[in-house]
Amino acid sequence: MPTTDDNAPDGRSLHARIAADLRDEIMSGDLAPGAKLPSTIHLKARFDASSATVQKALQLLKEERLVIGRAGAAVTVRENRQRTIDPTGSLTTAPTGAAYPWLASAAAHGGTARSTLLEVGEVTPPADVAAALGLQDAQATLLRRQLLHIDDEPAELVCSYYPLEIALGTALAEPRRIKGGTPTLLTELGFPPRLSVDRVSARVPTQEQCGALRLPRDLPVLRTLRTVYGDGDRPLEVTVMVKAGHLYELRYEFTPEP
Repeated sequence: MPTTDDNAPDGRSLHARIAADLRDEIMSGDLAPGAKLPSTIHLKARFDASSATVQKALQLLKEERLVIGRAGAAVTVRENRQRTIDPTGSLTTAPTGAAYPWLASAAAHGGTARSTLLEVGEVTPPADVAAALGLQDAQATLLRRQLLHIDDEPAELVCSYYPLEIALGTALAEPRRIKGGTPTLLTELGFPPRLSVDRVSARVPTQEQCGALRLPRDLPVLRTLRTVYGDGDRPLEVTVMVKAGHLYELRYEFTPEP
């Protein structure tokens, strides 16, 4: 039987390992928003590292938008170093003409939020999307692709796919944003969402995702594949949502069954 070595060496460079430990302390709250990071002298002793190595580690965290600092000044944890997203917010219907609930929620927490529509058109979807929609090979769907920003920083790349028989001839197929979001529109079209199923995975970003989210390197992303069902368990929409794994966490709330 093969065995595993719990003390197997970490193959990463020392500055990457230092950044990883500090990143974990930031994300867990041990280094709170606004807190100063330990001094270079302290970090040198803690990690048995040179000043140059410590500075390289801190530079990684700056590039990741987790900390801020400049030469000669203390490095501090950013106030919004990690945001918690409630996935159910994007499923909420809104009155016609009202702001999309996801954007309204960000504004309610003191931030500014906006969405940029990047693409609307017929495409052949990825295999997992096609399977979720119950489509045959090479069958086309309507794609709506957008980039969501919070405080002018890219937050999430969103690709939503719709069966053509539902989308064609409606506002879904028009190259403009939809007031109130697609749950509201689908309800108005006679396809009210009844159930949403999320599959969440951590992945290495694609070239498109890395560029759109302004990731400095191969940091993991959270990829959510969401299938929205209507009456009769009919798939109405499949959305792929990708966000930086080190900047966002997902919060799910469950009620235990009696």
